[in-house]
Amino acid sequence: MYSLIAGAASLGTAMAEPRWKMLPETPDLPAAGREGEAPVNGIKIWHAVYGSGEPVIMLHGGLGNSSYWGNQISTLAGSYQVIVMDSRGHGRSTRDERPLSYDLMATDVVALMDFLGLQKAAIVGWSDGAIIGLKLATDHAERISRVFAFAANSKPSGLYPLDQNVLFKAYLDRAREEYVKLSPTPGAYGDFRKQMDRMWESQPNLTAEALGSIAVPVWVVDGDHEEVVRREDTLFIADSIPAAGLLIQPEVSHFSLLQDPEQFTDHILHFLGRE
Repeated sequence: MYSLIAGAASLGTAMAEPRWKMLPETPDLPAAGREGEAPVNGIKIWHAVYGSGEPVIMLHGGLGNSSYWGNQISTLAGSYQVIVMDSRGHGRSTRDERPLSYDLMATDVVALMDFLGLQKAAIVGWSDGAIIGLKLATDHAERISRVFAFAANSKPSGLYPLDQNVLFKAYLDRAREEYVKLSPTPGAYGDFRKQMDRMWESQPNLTAEALGSIAVPVWVVDGDHEEVVRREDTLFIADSIPAAGLLIQPEVSHFSLLQDPEQFTDHILHFLGRE
């Protein structure tokens, strides 16, 4: 009997999907010290603040929302003041008639910092959030202390075709459901998605010259099973930023923060604690 049970357990382990093929559930946000809507830049940015210490702003990926950081916040808030924000038009934040752009969303981050009285902050970004972080480092360097950039692309051609990507399709389906649940304009997802698609078709445009101007500490990070961003584009970003660190996380994909949250959090802490 023991051998049968052991054999069945081994078979189950062998048949389990590798973590880079999974899309774990979106975590819940922990209870915040304070949260609300900031009337900045002509819109309302939803944000929440946790812990105390040096400020760290966490920027989520395109079509997502701040809840995706739910596995990281509590640990980081033990040493830092952690601020999460829903990007313009995403999650609980509003948008206006202006076309979505990474430049505009970077100015939203600066405007929220002004609202919160933050002179300077570290940025932790995932996907679109990482692109915004790099834009902040190029265009608003005086407000940024360092950038942890996970899964950024420098240009639209830096992405793989995603039409047949099963995991990314699952993310898109989830993003639609979360938008309807969280957004103050739940019926506007179609227009919002069109705006995002237009942005993704022509942006970002992080040139070697722009990246070469970054003087703050940066880690360029990605998963070894990344299915969205081409590895050569990740290497281009890392090679173009003076003194940037390059980290390829093992056994994870574009959704590393959900697939191996402890590893992801440990890497953020290591980066933030460097001199």
